[in-house]
Amino acid sequence: MSGELGQPQAGPSHAGLDLPNPERNRAGVPGGVIRRAGAQGRRSWIQKVLEQITDSPLQWVTPSEVVPVAVLAVQRYLLEDEPRDTIPKPPLYCYDVTISDGVYQEKCYLDPSLNFLVYKNILKVGIEMKISRVSCLYNEKRLGQGILCIDNVHCGETLEDISLETPFRNSAHEEVPERPLRGGKSHYLALWNNEDPYGDIWLTNKQPEEHNFNNTKIISLSHLEMTWSNRRNFPALLVRILHKSKLRYYGKPDKKMIEPYQTFLEVADSSGTVSVIMWNALCPEWYKSLRVGLVLLLQDYSVKKSYPFRMQPLPVDPQIKLISTMEICLNLRDPPTNIIIIPEKQVKPEWRLPKLNHRFITRSELDDMPENHICDVIGILVFVGRVQRSKKKVTYFVCTQLKLVRNDAQVPKLLYLTTTNESRVFLTGHRGQPYTNDIKVKNFIHWIKTRTDSEEVRTTVIGGYYPYPPVPETFSKYSNSVKVESLLTAISEVRKEIEDLQYREQKRIAIQGIITVIKYIPHASATENASASETLRNANRPSTSQATRRENQSQERDNNKQYQDDDPMGSQYFPATHESLSPTKKKRILQGPCAKLIPVPQPETSPQRGNRPDTPNIFQRRESTSAGVQGKARKTISDRWESPLWREKKFGLIDHLHYSCVHPESIPRKFIFEQRKFLTEQFNSQPAKYIPPEGRPPKLEDFKSARSLGHFEVTILGLNHEIAIDVAFLPMYSPEDLRTSQIDTLLTCMNYSCVYPQETPGNDRLPRALAGDIIKAVTKLDKVHIVGILDICNLGNNKVEVYLHKIYSPTNTS
Repeated sequence: MSGELGQPQAGPSHAGLDLPNPERNRAGVPGGVIRRAGAQGRRSWIQKVLEQITDSPLQWVTPSEVVPVAVLAVQRYLLEDEPRDTIPKPPLYCYDVTISDGVYQEKCYLDPSLNFLVYKNILKVGIEMKISRVSCLYNEKRLGQGILCIDNVHCGETLEDISLETPFRNSAHEEVPERPLRGGKSHYLALWNNEDPYGDIWLTNKQPEEHNFNNTKIISLSHLEMTWSNRRNFPALLVRILHKSKLRYYGKPDKKMIEPYQTFLEVADSSGTVSVIMWNALCPEWYKSLRVGLVLLLQDYSVKKSYPFRMQPLPVDPQIKLISTMEICLNLRDPPTNIIIIPEKQVKPEWRLPKLNHRFITRSELDDMPENHICDVIGILVFVGRVQRSKKKVTYFVCTQLKLVRNDAQVPKLLYLTTTNESRVFLTGHRGQPYTNDIKVKNFIHWIKTRTDSEEVRTTVIGGYYPYPPVPETFSKYSNSVKVESLLTAISEVRKEIEDLQYREQKRIAIQGIITVIKYIPHASATENASASETLRNANRPSTSQATRRENQSQERDNNKQYQDDDPMGSQYFPATHESLSPTKKKRILQGPCAKLIPVPQPETSPQRGNRPDTPNIFQRRESTSAGVQGKARKTISDRWESPLWREKKFGLIDHLHYSCVHPESIPRKFIFEQRKFLTEQFNSQPAKYIPPEGRPPKLEDFKSARSLGHFEVTILGLNHEIAIDVAFLPMYSPEDLRTSQIDTLLTCMNYSCVYPQETPGNDRLPRALAGDIIKAVTKLDKVHIVGILDICNLGNNKVEVYLHKIYSPTNTS
């Protein structure tokens, strides 16, 4: 951020950096003790920067020495409006970044102009970072105290190991519970959403306690429904929790609420079931301690008319009355609610509290269930996609309150389960849960005991790009199934759609165009290409602040244009045997936001352009590779097709987007139980705090792929022949993957059938045979206007993938 740009004006509300003050003891500040590096120890870079700030007449400085620091935490919170703000602003989420210089740790405020570095997962925990400009934001209510603000940074590589033993320079940053540096909000939010409980304000220590009911007056829910509007005081309720909803965060900058949370409980007694709303500070205190099946004694609650548009979940017992005219409100005040968990051993039969009736179904029963049917499932966890939350083991899990979605008219038939607002997932701690007495759960546990761990681990898959549910078979049905302002996206708008996506966000768009090139990339090379892409991306596209971001985008366009001009034959793939190539002969091709490492067998000379042997040309015609290759390469005639239209138009393009790279995270991997922690970290979201690795972690590329096919690079030319985009197509075929039987993407939508022969050990020709069939099918679409359904995925740290999910040709657009 340039020196002329305005600095944040709002003052901090919590202890930040402590600046020297000649009128008081430098060793202490209100709210914390300031540690000083000893004379014998290494000098702290953080301390030196603070001294520069105090000596500077400005509110910002450029450090005289820029040294790398380690990022230990990136924490998010909502910054509320200041009193002088006359117009309420939209929610402004701020980030506190904890850094370490090896001597001290310091919690700093990230200037909002750099928030995009977090959105794109460029600024993240565990990396090396250089700070080239800092400023100070003073707390005018505390003497000599302020916050260190990061105004300009350069984000570097991930560090192998970072010590967490370094102390905070300001001990106020170690206080519990943790508090944000700015604003009146008392807590941090989860880094990537507002619904997950995060931080030390969420208590888990509420335990059942026996209660003396001699002096407690109890009212039934049905009686309360009839009399609540005429009452001022309400007797206690004795109820059982039947459902528990997700958290809802409703914080806004103009709302002066400490913990703006809300959650719904569906509770019942013998007379009916009703919704209970838990508000604000009660949520951090009770949410993680309450679970379905607990018996509660509720006192000092309030009652109000129910919200008319909220759909209550179905009662567990159809005989129980569903009360929808009122809601029970629990709050820390007005009045202060009293909640007591009653031990199950104290529950008396005469209370006639309803028992939990689960709706467990087996896979064989699923086909006969109606649309929107609510059910529970128990099964073995055999697949976890990359955008799922961490799954700690291969184990059996329980998921309750799932809704069935089906469409028998769609081809292929659509049938799957999805979560509801009341869904709960149980992976560990099954003992003591109310569902353990269900007969289907008992049968499953008995069956699982007959299995060996090796049987399940062998078929377990983690990670990868897996689009589901599939789109309808015709474009008209697709048009009716999506709810967007504009059904079609102009190919000139695709770049902006890509740049607007944040970390782990995904968007599906539809574009019109003409398929002009398709190229098959076998799996082994695909993994190597993606790995090299990441290496080259880090080397050639360092992440910095906004000014550098604009330079990177401009340079990316220049690189794209240069790539077009320098490659008269288009990007070629040569699937030679990898072992026969030395590392020096694996040439690098930088391709816009994705860089490729393509193993090209180099001849001794290049007669086309007269290159010297020590400077081989990486853009060579296919014929030139056959003369000097050490070892015999496979034939590649069927691995690539290029239309005459492309040869005519590719040099006149005004823009060519290259997003056909398939990164290691997008390839499903065989699950290895011993490496479960590493694998779940790779496919989970980036954490808010640094977690030291256990030993030297492996590389994701070292894990065997669970998919036997490679992928295709497809070039789609816009209808106006001015812009083209390279995208990836992943065939969903694997002999061990049962899910692929329901995925029919590229082949049938072009009215072309492909036979999948049974794979036999050592049959490495099968993927190429299938690749040849797919490429042959594409040739039938030469010059045909198609609609392509694209999935755009932002993997973070400048890694973006665009997948071709479906093609609608003229035969299936209506």
